Amino acid sequence: MNRRNFIKSGTAAGIGISVAAPTILQGQDDRKARLAFIGVGLRGRNHLRLALQRSDVVVTAICDIDPEAISKSQGMLTNAGKKEVAAYTNGEEDFRNMVQREDIDGVVISTPWRWHTPMAVAAMEAGKYAGVEVSAANTLQECWDLVDTSERTGMPCMILENVCYRRDVMAVLNMVRKGLFGELIHMECGYQHDLRHVKFNDGKQAYGGGVEFGEKGFSEAKWRTWHSVNRNGDLYPTHGIGPVAKYLSIERGNRFVYLTSTATKSRGLNNYIVENGGPDHPNAKVKFKLGDVITTVIKTANDESIIVSHDTNLPRPYSLGFRVQGTNGIWMDVNKSLYIEGTSEQPHRWESTESYFEEYDHPLWKKHESKAVGAGHGGMDFFVLHAFIEAIKRKTVTPLDAYDAASWSAISPLSEQSVALGSAPVEFPDFTRGKWRNRKDVFALNDEY
Repeated sequence: MNRRNFIKSGTAAGIGISVAAPTILQGQDDRKARLAFIGVGLRGRNHLRLALQRSDVVVTAICDIDPEAISKSQGMLTNAGKKEVAAYTNGEEDFRNMVQREDIDGVVISTPWRWHTPMAVAAMEAGKYAGVEVSAANTLQECWDLVDTSERTGMPCMILENVCYRRDVMAVLNMVRKGLFGELIHMECGYQHDLRHVKFNDGKQAYGGGVEFGEKGFSEAKWRTWHSVNRNGDLYPTHGIGPVAKYLSIERGNRFVYLTSTATKSRGLNNYIVENGGPDHPNAKVKFKLGDVITTVIKTANDESIIVSHDTNLPRPYSLGFRVQGTNGIWMDVNKSLYIEGTSEQPHRWESTESYFEEYDHPLWKKHESKAVGAGHGGMDFFVLHAFIEAIKRKTVTPLDAYDAASWSAISPLSEQSVALGSAPVEFPDFTRGKWRNRKDVFALNDEY
């Protein structure tokens, strides 16, 4: 039985069917995952570095249109004692040739946003697991493309949302599942990160100073800034909404029903250009459509509310702004505090999370902490790639799937619609076609992955 048919009829039983927690297979340490990488820029090489540290991974191919990225990646392979691998560099569509290889089990996609869905679809069509960086899709049609392709082929599509594996986020997940916060009522999250130095960079200065983007830009500034020029909505929701969706069992007994989004005026990016490049710089004339702060409110089928913030164009410290509030207590990450009624020492007073996070540290972190040291983003990069690799080895569903990818990524186009309609409510599609009512959770239910 080939891999595709095994997944459709065996362990995974097809993506549209509820499955129990993944079975942990014993005594099969010789299993290996054969990985290929599309996009080996800064983010892709981070995934490649982690893969090369594992004895259960074989890297078989890489794909990128940037010769320097290919050269650096091949150097990483040889420095790790591996042979150089096949490199696909013949234009933007050469990834379609790579995914047809028979020596690939899974594909890790770390490219500019517009390529995420086409590449994930091509990988699944070729019978490969697709691991796609965030956000997974830009339009509602792309969201449906991910779901429809995964359902039709039986191949999993895992959105590589690393924040779902952040240590404090997973400790709170443990607390939520054990009922410490009572019945959940309200959530807050977002992407609040000053990215002006990323959106404008000439490659000569790591932070600040550079005001070029597009063809003259460096790394993400080559493509990311154009989204700020042409789009107005929450362009990057998944870092915040991913963990919140896990807390609220979205697509597994609950779902997003509708949202409203409001955009402020746009000033931050233009001010940055004027301050660093001068008022006469050509980019000072660029009109940026993206509001500096986008505020989205989501209503769920189980009557919880969620506030999602997008704030990347103004000076500010980094924060994902998590808030988990229920009938018995509240956690807020911005002040690293919580309050649990009947447990906290003083009524109406914030309490440090330290002792709680030690007690409720997730079993995944307890078991694999040493392996996550130095993995990037506080170790959570190890866990998200680890989960993808372990699902491939076990030939089972991924803990984050195409329904997650679609529902989380859909916030962007729906937010754009709402802003354009004067903050009018916009309904979420039901990407599961009703299956959300009975699907069981499979995320982080054991200490394996």
